[in-house]
Amino acid sequence: MTEHREAILDQFTRQAIPFATAPSIRDEAALRLIVEWSGAGPDDTVLDVACGPGLVVAAFARVARHVTGIDLTPAMLERARAHVAEQGLTNVSWRQGDVLPLPWPDASFTIVHARFAFHHFLDPFAVLKEMKRVCAPGGTVMVVDSAPAPDKADAFNGMERLRDPSHVRALPIDEHLELFRRAGLQEPRVTTYRLEGELESLLARSFPRPGDADVIRRLFAESLADDALGIQTRRDGDVLRYGFPVAVIAARP
Repeated sequence: MTEHREAILDQFTRQAIPFATAPSIRDEAALRLIVEWSGAGPDDTVLDVACGPGLVVAAFARVARHVTGIDLTPAMLERARAHVAEQGLTNVSWRQGDVLPLPWPDASFTIVHARFAFHHFLDPFAVLKEMKRVCAPGGTVMVVDSAPAPDKADAFNGMERLRDPSHVRALPIDEHLELFRRAGLQEPRVTTYRLEGELESLLARSFPRPGDADVIRRLFAESLADDALGIQTRRDGDVLRYGFPVAVIAARP
């Protein structure tokens, strides 16, 4: 646990600015989809779990009454504070710390959300149960994360662990849904969007161990022929591009 926590702090202290400024992470259409899928409105209080650089916090804050972001990494929260200040948003608060357990009483929020966080959790089921606990009756629990095809998940996760040593496992959609069922959430609503990017930009905002970036380049190049990673790699001139599905899952507690 301590070793994994240190890996997260190391990666996301260094990734704070490059992650926050990546076009695929800042994608306004994806942020709008998340907010719309949640049904957020002016009476809602939102918790963003592992909020990172505050992009989702800001998107919710434009429509909700109040939004709280919690994250383990101080550098990410520093970036998040700067981002919402740039947006002129004041209905936001922050908490630095771990998400197990979440440091709020039962039923504290009407929407509890996490984006691109579950693949970093050693125990995503425990986190989902905590998200349910702090969500008020009639509210919404949301998870947004990469969702590899079941037959490609091992290869995808192997590549991602090379790229980011704090990565644990991205779950196929069916496994996400099974977590929701086990947590006692109501039948989820599911949609997807595609995260698009290009390999060298991805590596530039990642901090793989020495030599692993070249292994990743080889894996991407090999995947051009057989889609082994399940991320639909393609060449655009000298640029190697990719796209993969992101699941947006929402359910009532």
